Amino acid sequence: MHTKETLIHDLQNLGLDPKGTTLAHFSYKSLGDVGGGPQTVIDALIEYMKEGLLVFPTHTWDNVNENQPYFSVADTETCIGIIPELARKTAGGFRSGHPTHSVVAFGKEAQAFVAEDHLFGTPCPREGSWGKLLDRNATILLVGVTLNRDTFIHGVEEWLDIPNRMTDIKEILYSRLADGSLHPIPMQRHIGHVGSNFPRAESFLRESGVLHEGKLGDATVLYHQAQPAYEALKQLLKDNPNLFGES
Repeated sequence: MHTKETLIHDLQNLGLDPKGTTLAHFSYKSLGDVGGGPQTVIDALIEYMKEGLLVFPTHTWDNVNENQPYFSVADTETCIGIIPELARKTAGGFRSGHPTHSVVAFGKEAQAFVAEDHLFGTPCPREGSWGKLLDRNATILLVGVTLNRDTFIHGVEEWLDIPNRMTDIKEILYSRLADGSLHPIPMQRHIGHVGSNFPRAESFLRESGVLHEGKLGDATVLYHQAQPAYEALKQLLKDNPNLFGES
């Protein structure tokens, strides 16, 4: 059985900088038997990163849309699993007000990190939390999942202005922040499911020394830093802008 202590040991073995910035995508089931359940996993990461900044995606793209356009920082459930759902409720976290691609952050400068996400109308705005991961050269952890769950790559495509990735028409969504204020946000959406094609870059990223592999509990972990991944993907997408395209 994995414990908070053994998980912290595994994080150390990954070489994760406890004073840096880390964003973690999770398949909880991939970890195996964890004493105390998914909250133990969250607590282990928070403790390990207590002198840094820890970020979990808390996406709601599947349950906030034109048919149900209201997002609440306090109340809207995530659509991407139990770890993000519990993380958004965990004491000490600050959740951003982005209506479809929010995050929750813990640790150093967490509140400032998420403070402006509701001001932008694209899924992964360069000025918002996803772009700040690049500025901070954050480590992206993919725990028990592959590159098809790496939202940062959606950000790279957005910042490079890859065509046919976002809708031209904007939906009016509404974000209720922690202070109770309600903000209308004209929001573009991703087109299709190009994320399922992100693994096309895996071999190149491994061979380039950008993508690494380790273990957390029973889970295989793929991980990379934001800036080297951005530069490598920029090269790939310059040569083939439709690398991740569906056709």
